[in-house]
Parts: sequence; structure tokens; C-alpha cells
Amino acid sequence: MPDITPRKLILGSTSAYRRELLERLRVPFTIESPHVDETPHPGERPADLAVRLALAKAQAVAARFPDQVVIGSDQVADLDGQPLGKPGTHERAVAQLRQMRGKTVIFQTAVAVVCQQSGFCQQSLVPVKVVFRDLTDQEIENYLQAEQPYDCAGSAKSEGLGIALLERIDNDDPTALVGLPLIRTSSMLRAAGVALLGARTL
Repeated sequence: MPDITPRKLILGSTSAYRRELLERLRVPFTIESPHVDETPHPGERPADLAVRLALAKAQAVAARFPDQVVIGSDQVADLDGQPLGKPGTHERAVAQLRQMRGKTVIFQTAVAVVCQQSGFCQQSLVPVKVVFRDLTDQEIENYLQAEQPYDCAGSAKSEGLGIALLERIDNDDPTALVGLPLIRTSSMLRAAGVALLGARTL
């Protein structure tokens, strides 16, 4: 017999970007920090790193709230197979954007949905291919001074002025580039029993 217990929803992330995205679904949720070490393993590919961290974040919060549905997500910028994380400082952001100018970068965005009590666990990867313009040093400096995207993987906020850095975006879900792929997340939440649009999937 299927588990039809109503579940509360938790976003296992302190990211303001992911919170704002999840709010679009108009489903009540709370926020918990997952406290997960995000250090890459030696030789770990960016896609594998994103999936591992998304699941680890969801599982870490689910262990504390076993009867609730938890979303974990992670994004890693993939430049020729090398991971680019959050720069943290102006100098690192300059270096990242110089590396990426004129190149194609894949933003590997992963999401996991876990409910420990019901045994539900799904994870998915939604890659976004982004082509950067051949930026000048002055354009990079002007952008960073204007937006200061030091908490964004790859130093670029596509939902803001960062769109001016790009030539093309190729993906199936525009929200994935911002940090949480809502199309895929919505599907997983329905499968987990979270009501969306007044309907409930068991």
C-alpha cells in the first residue's frame, strides 16, 4: 500500500538563489543548512561532483528530519573537464572569467529529493551549455565591480548583468543555470508526494 502521509518540504540549502527559485512553485517550505564538505575528490569530474554533493546535502538534512521531503542541489562549472567553484574573492573571479572567455562552459546542475522515512530517493543532473563572449579585461572588471558575483559558480549571474557576458545558452530548463532546475525538481517532488498545483502524485 503506498505511503500517503502528507510530507513537509525542506530546502537543504542556504543559497538565496535556490530559495527564490523554489518560491516560484508556491509550496510552503523551510530551509536547513546541510553542513556538507564540498571539497572535490581527487580526479572527480565536475558532473560527478555536482551529483554527489546534491545527494549528500539532501541526505544530511533528511537524517535530521526523516519524515520530511528534502531537496538538495549543487552546481559546478565545468571548463574542459575541470571544476570551477565559487570564486569567493575578486581576484579569483577575474581569473575564472579570463579562463572562460571565448570558451564553452558546461554548468553541471544537480538536484536530489530524499524522504528517509518513505525510502524515496531520486537524483538528476541537468547540464547547461554556455558560450562566453571573448571578453576584454575591462569588461570583466566592469562586470565584477557592478555585480560582485563571488558566491556564484563560474563568477557569472545569468539572471542579472551576467547575461551580457554570454553569446549563447543551450539547455532544457532556464532555471538550471541559476542553480535549481525547477522542471526536473517539480517532477521529482510530485513523485515524492508533494502537492503542486493542487494535485497530488503518490
